[in-house]
Amino acid sequence: MDTPIESMRAELLALVREKSYQDRAVTLASGKPSTFYVDGKQTSLHPRGAYLIGRLFVDRLARFGPLDGVGGLTLGADPLATATSLVSGLEGDGVAGFIVRKEPKGHGTQSWIEGKGNLPAGGRVVILEDVVTTGGSSLKAIERVEAEGYRVLGVLALVDREEGGREAFERGGYRFEALFTKSEIRAQS
Repeated sequence: MDTPIESMRAELLALVREKSYQDRAVTLASGKPSTFYVDGKQTSLHPRGAYLIGRLFVDRLARFGPLDGVGGLTLGADPLATATSLVSGLEGDGVAGFIVRKEPKGHGTQSWIEGKGNLPAGGRVVILEDVVTTGGSSLKAIERVEAEGYRVLGVLALVDREEGGREAFERGGYRFEALFTKSEIRAQS
C-alpha cells in the first residue's frame, strides 16, 4: 500500500509527463543539444502541480536539516519557492522563500536577492531548481546567495536530467536531491 507521499509523487510524475515533457530537438541553456525538453514551469504553475511540488519539496527538505529559506534563480525557481513556502507555512512554522535576480536591482537596494527581509543574517538555505542539466544556473544562484552571507546547504530540483549537475554540486560540497530523474520521466513517455 502506497504512503500518501508515494501517492503524491506518482501523481506528480504523471503530471510532469503530461504537462512538462516534450520529445523534440532543443538547445538547452547550457548550449547542449537535446532530443527532449522538460519545461518544469508548465507543472509548477499548474494548480495541482504547484501543491504537489510544494508538499513533496517540504518532505524532501527534511534531508537537508534545519533551514531558514528556499529559493533560486528567477524564473524557474519562483513558483517552486512560493509553493514550498506556502505549503510549509500551512503545515507548521514555515520556511521563507526568496528569489535570486539575474541582474541586480537597478535602483533602491541594488540587491541580487528579493525576500531577504524574511531571512536571518547568515541563514541556512536550499537552492531550488525546476530542471537541472549541468547545474550552471544553480551554481550562479549559490554564488550570489553565499556572497550575501547565507549558508547554502544544497540544491533541490524537480527534475535531474542526469547530465552532470549532481556531480558539479557534489564537487562543490553541496547536497543534491531531485524528485525525479530523466530516466524516470522517459520510462513511460
